Amino acid sequence: MKRLLGSLVLVTVAACTTAGCGGGSSSGGSSSSSSSSSSSSSSGASSSTSSSSSASSSAGSTATKGSGSVDVLYAGSLVKLMEDKIGPGFKATTGYSFSGFSAGSTALASQIKGKVRKGDVFVSASPKADQSLQGAANGDWVSWYVTFGSSKLVLGINPKSKFASDLKTKPWYDVIAEPGFKVGFTDPKTDPKGKLTAEALSDNAKAHPALSKVASATSNVFPEETLVANLQSGQLDAGFFYTSEAKTAGIETVPLTGTDLKASYTVTVLKGAPNAAGAAAFVKYLLGSQTQAIFKAAAFTVKSPPKVTGTPPAGLLP
Repeated sequence: MKRLLGSLVLVTVAACTTAGCGGGSSSGGSSSSSSSSSSSSSSGASSSTSSSSSASSSAGSTATKGSGSVDVLYAGSLVKLMEDKIGPGFKATTGYSFSGFSAGSTALASQIKGKVRKGDVFVSASPKADQSLQGAANGDWVSWYVTFGSSKLVLGINPKSKFASDLKTKPWYDVIAEPGFKVGFTDPKTDPKGKLTAEALSDNAKAHPALSKVASATSNVFPEETLVANLQSGQLDAGFFYTSEAKTAGIETVPLTGTDLKASYTVTVLKGAPNAAGAAAFVKYLLGSQTQAIFKAAAFTVKSPPKVTGTPPAGLLP
């Protein structure tokens, strides 16, 4: 009997050792292992949930960012502002890359119409440039546009010019007609600013005939994209600019007394824009409060709310 009981005890102990029995230190060890496993499982689930949440958040963040390049054809008077501030700001905000090409607005409209240049967005310094692209006869390139700001025509001065003092104290129309005076302006045939300059000279030539000679001299015509550099390098005594580009370039100006001419800036998405989503994002960014603040700081008169001509796609405007 004793041998039988001893055998039973040994079997029971062996079974407990192998499978584990409730109570005692073995119970604590088993429970700790289970707790650890449960904790690990819970941690894994939490980690999985966290990762899932993070991935979801990341996906949501990525979804708000665009990709690809947006080709923007814009007025040459906006070169510095577009390349230094608006372009980089657009990329940082939306994720789209900014690819800009500048020239006179009239020239750009002609290139678009002639299919010489293709783009997603057209930013002009005159509504007439947009109008020249409207209708079936003009290719229906533009069906709507938004006028978002304006900038007055002024005379920019080269501070090192021997005429600088006279320009600040005498009527501009007398000084620029003096012998040896070198003035620059853009081509009236390709750029709205050149056209406004021709208008200013023509209107004042009625009382000051010498201005007719200034207006007709082809040597005074420069590409819009280089006019600022021509003045700042000392090649010119003065040049006709918009207040906005003069402010951005740090050029001192004098008002064109007797005239009140200005550029009206517009933006539109061109027909068949290769990156339609990116084009829409650019329009929203350009008309948004962040960019409007940039325009105000650059001496633009911001039109608020902007003037809409035609019917833009739903949801395009901010």
